Amino acid sequence: MTIRRRIVTAALLLGTTPGFALAADANAGKEVFRQQCALCHSAEQNDGGGAQGPLLHGVFGRKAAGSDGFNYTDALRNSGLIWDAATLDRFLTSPTTVVPGSAMVIPITDSDERQNVVAYFEALKNGTFKEAPRRPGFGPPPGDPPPPPPGEGEWKQDAPGRMHRVDLAALPEPFVTPSAFNFPRVVPKPADAKLSVPAGFKVETFASEGLSGPREMKVAPNGDIFLAETNAGRIQVLRMSADGKLAGSDVFAQGLMQPYGMAFYPAANPQWLYVAEMNRIVRYAYQPGQRVAAAVPEVVVQQLSPRGGGHFTRDLQFSRDGKMMYVSVGSLGNVADGANDLPAKSAAEIAAWEAARGLGAAWGVEENRAAVLAFEVGSSNPPKLYATGIRNCVSLTRQPGSDQLWCTTNERDALGDNLVPDYSTRVMPGRFYGWPWYYMGDHEDPRHAGARPDLKGKITVPDVPYTAHSAATNLDFYEAGNGSSAFPAEYVGEGLAVLHGSWNRGHRTGHKVVRVKMKDGVPTGEYQDFLTGFIVDDAGAWGRPVALAQMPDGSLLLADDGTNTIYRISYSR
Repeated sequence: MTIRRRIVTAALLLGTTPGFALAADANAGKEVFRQQCALCHSAEQNDGGGAQGPLLHGVFGRKAAGSDGFNYTDALRNSGLIWDAATLDRFLTSPTTVVPGSAMVIPITDSDERQNVVAYFEALKNGTFKEAPRRPGFGPPPGDPPPPPPGEGEWKQDAPGRMHRVDLAALPEPFVTPSAFNFPRVVPKPADAKLSVPAGFKVETFASEGLSGPREMKVAPNGDIFLAETNAGRIQVLRMSADGKLAGSDVFAQGLMQPYGMAFYPAANPQWLYVAEMNRIVRYAYQPGQRVAAAVPEVVVQQLSPRGGGHFTRDLQFSRDGKMMYVSVGSLGNVADGANDLPAKSAAEIAAWEAARGLGAAWGVEENRAAVLAFEVGSSNPPKLYATGIRNCVSLTRQPGSDQLWCTTNERDALGDNLVPDYSTRVMPGRFYGWPWYYMGDHEDPRHAGARPDLKGKITVPDVPYTAHSAATNLDFYEAGNGSSAFPAEYVGEGLAVLHGSWNRGHRTGHKVVRVKMKDGVPTGEYQDFLTGFIVDDAGAWGRPVALAQMPDGSLLLADDGTNTIYRISYSR
């Protein structure tokens, strides 16, 4: 018998796939999956995984784009792939190479980790997966989950002008309601559906063709709109005509790895466009009015954190004097509840770690994550942790006329319908905001019960909590102007936040734009509905608003990555 035949025979006897390492470890594969993939996917029933991507229950041996209830890209739907071991290995090595146009863009670059994940999928398919024991106290509580929450969703009461305030003193206990698995399906717009805004405002479609997952927008000094299409790896430049219509578009750059945050530098007369990719910062030479990059970008920061994957949106801001660059980096996992996420440290080791990095700084695979990093512009010095314990600061904003940074944050999942509130907050240097050990002040996460009593009383409470699982993705402060579509003076200085809508709530929420109330430049803790109407029922919505940008004429552009649409919101006196 040849060596090759002996390997194949052994592989078949052991239930593994010929061509793959015989030592592939399904339990190690589950750990990789949980760390890198579970924010978007679920591989086992009730495993607490996310639903931003398709369910992977039984993916091994299934036709690509074969999970019900998910809006796949045409590229994957038409790929003709069958998810066997070799195809999964190829795809996970470089998803966009195997399926150009796939919305899945995050590779598993380590060969051993990739084969372990494939072994995990195959063991689930064969019914041979036996999970290694986990640490006590992690995961959902034993027994049957409680029944779904009674009553109707609050979204039915949403309307422009409705005020909200989340009472942090009245938060429910964890697990009072089950951890929902309720991905917001994008459904056709009902015939009678319309977007509601306050009197005097108007919403029109600005762009609806040639877009692929529009996310962050930044307006150049000359009025050009720079649009990051994150999963497409592309930045487009859109132009608005004098009458508020789309006048044209150009592809500024493509081939990027999940571009998101953008900033022009210096602000007054920019020479560079900085772009935050998933794990690095690059910059393009830029001249005002330029709509196509003239050269490949220069790498400014080679690596933001030691580990990629997980939350991938990186936003960036510069200080007013241009001396500091701030970058938000979301966590790798939901709440760092795996045995290898935060390896045990002694009290002395924790004290030394925090002395060098900051209060509440995470370690292990979460090093330099769930934080805002501060870089000295023009310096090769490593970054400092400006603030920590912020699970996923999707939007990093600077309050106009000041150096005050704000984070708009997606909080953790799997504690129930009303935990944990998302939020927008002022980010103070050196402060710790709770993740993963605490939330909303001294509320201890039960998955880390007793782990960090030393942090109690040291957590900064966020300024503006939103209804849990709203999926807050953007905050822009409205600035004064005299354009033809300028909003009333009462809006100047206030924040407008976008709530994208999440999967982890039985009763839907979000899918709207809200007004963050301020008094003398300080948040009151309240927010008010501004634009509503996308939600159809608890299962679906006909849009997923995701980002705002203010135009020189005073109007706002609103990106919707669920339908590849950009709307224009204007005001007429």
